[in-house]
Amino acid sequence: MVYHTFRSLGRLVLAACAVSLVAANLSAQTPAAPAPVSGTNPSRVDIFLGYSYFGAHGRLAPAGIPYSSVNAGVIASGAYYANRYFGGEAIYTNHPDGVNDGVSGISVGPIFRYPMENFTLFGHGLVGAARLGGPNSEVPGFVEHEPYTWGVALTAGGGADYNLPFWDNRFSIRLFEADYRYIHADFGPYVGIPTGGVLGGRTNLEAVELSTGIVTHFGHIIPPPPVTYSCSVAPASVYPGDPITVTGVALNLNPKKTATYTWTTDGGVISGTSATANVDSKASAPGMYTVKGHVAEGVKPGQMADCSATFTVKAFDPPTITCSANPTSVNPGDSSTISASAVSPQNRPLTYSYNASAGSISSVTPTATLSTAGAAPGPITVTCGVADDKGHNESATTSVNVIAPPPPPPPAAPLATSLCPTSFERDAKRPTRVDNEAKACLDDVALSLQRSTDAKLALVGNEDAKEQAAEAKAEARAAKMKHHAAKPSAAAERSVNTKDYLVTEKGIDPSRILVYTGTDEGKTVTTTLIPAGAVNPVASDTAVDESAVKAVPRTPVKAVKKAAKKAAAK
Repeated sequence: MVYHTFRSLGRLVLAACAVSLVAANLSAQTPAAPAPVSGTNPSRVDIFLGYSYFGAHGRLAPAGIPYSSVNAGVIASGAYYANRYFGGEAIYTNHPDGVNDGVSGISVGPIFRYPMENFTLFGHGLVGAARLGGPNSEVPGFVEHEPYTWGVALTAGGGADYNLPFWDNRFSIRLFEADYRYIHADFGPYVGIPTGGVLGGRTNLEAVELSTGIVTHFGHIIPPPPVTYSCSVAPASVYPGDPITVTGVALNLNPKKTATYTWTTDGGVISGTSATANVDSKASAPGMYTVKGHVAEGVKPGQMADCSATFTVKAFDPPTITCSANPTSVNPGDSSTISASAVSPQNRPLTYSYNASAGSISSVTPTATLSTAGAAPGPITVTCGVADDKGHNESATTSVNVIAPPPPPPPAAPLATSLCPTSFERDAKRPTRVDNEAKACLDDVALSLQRSTDAKLALVGNEDAKEQAAEAKAEARAAKMKHHAAKPSAAAERSVNTKDYLVTEKGIDPSRILVYTGTDEGKTVTTTLIPAGAVNPVASDTAVDESAVKAVPRTPVKAVKKAAKKAAAK
């Protein structure tokens, strides 16, 4: 019997320890204030009061007298939760005298719960003390039962609560609580079958305890959010005497409590005992000031908050002014109307004044007249000034341009003059040679150049269609023969030979003679005298590359042939 007793006791101790370890492990893995499931916020404290049934199973040893169940009893418990899932619990039970026994006791230990949207499941393991009496003896002449004696009690079990949806979830119905309870009590030495008194002995009582009732919840694991307070000022910038309204916005206030508001400021006078206050800035000097607000619905942290906002008192603004002239450009001696437009933000009386860098102007009204008599041509700067009765001065400028008289027209540019043309038609064998007839014309040209020492001469050589066709064929042959260059055109040779005559025989500076090839059909060279400053009328013609065209001197035909034969003999 003793062995079975301690074995049962060991099982209960192990069960209680297992429940405690599981609850502690889950608590360590669970944040202190997790987000509520489905919007719930589990309670901090639970108080349970209800009906309890005690189903006993055991005997008084060694007499072997059995214990009976107690059908009616009360149970009360209080649980404090450190977080959403884990806490500590104390339970008091009282099952008064039943048929042949009675038991009451108190136990403490860990409790684990799993809150859901509508239900809460829980389990606990507790250790405590039980006050056990009985059972009644069936031997005539003995006492009704063993005297009440305190013993060790171990409890392990759990249950489920249904969360009532009204009264802010303050109450739950405990659908059931089922606990296994072990009680060990010692009634003293066993006396056998005495003629009177108690039997003595001990008991290892096992019981199933079933309970139901009402659970009341207090507090919350997740505390309510702290009160926050913000305030704003409108308008944020004013002139002395302008009204200012301060508005505070408090969040997370408990609608069941009455909040109090207070306001202070370091600028002006503030009044108000609600979320709105007014500031009188009449006596405030220009500067920046702060308004502070305080709201409270209690004295605990999180039940009060402060806010602050700033506003600026500005000095009176100076006037503004713009200035314009009409017209903006005048002839010397003419007048222009000057208009000034000034505004005082606070509607102060204004006085106008004017000043000009040249000419004359005078007025004290928004309009003045600028006289440019005696002013030199060019811009005249006019300054428009305005002053108010507070000593503020502002100015703006505009400009009037006195137009200078037009300058005299410049002298007409000299014009180029066409001189006599030279012809190369008569000498068929030497069609590019300057002959005597051409010489007579060129002598007159040289005389014109000697008279106009700063003038230049433009020579434009031309050729006929036959020469042009022959040159085209020559250029085609030269293009096919890589080492054969095309002969210069007859037009280029005529202009170069003409320049050579003027330079070598008339002493004209070669830099004063420009040579070109033209597009006129004929064996001619046109001459154009270009005075200094005149436009070259033949500049669009093709300039001759004089390094590629060799001048042919004016030698007789026989001398030319003789020189050719001499060159061939070598």
